[in-house]
Amino acid sequence: MKPLYLSFENHAKMSEKVTVEDVQRVAELAHLELAPEETGPMVRDLNAILDYVAELNELDTSNVVPLAQMSELSDGAIATLRADQVGPSLNRAVVMQQAPETDQSFFKVPKVIER
Repeated sequence: MKPLYLSFENHAKMSEKVTVEDVQRVAELAHLELAPEETGPMVRDLNAILDYVAELNELDTSNVVPLAQMSELSDGAIATLRADQVGPSLNRAVVMQQAPETDQSFFKVPKVIER
């Protein structure tokens, strides 16, 4: 299965902000295994993304009101959320009896991240 990457192959101006060493270090910190043939395209794509962000930073946004949430838009449409409704929960004792391993309050699961 071929890895899924954004494709920026035809991007005209490409700066070298991200290096091979940067990609390898971030992959190491994220516990990702990149094959040698994946590093080059990753460097290219990350640099293209940063170039695009730099283009966006050049836009004049002085007349744009900053938003924290889309619900702050006031173009006449009112963003509504559904009302919270209290419903029945699962019976803890029944659920814990069905768990493979428990301390009767929480599920016990095997450690999956080794550091």
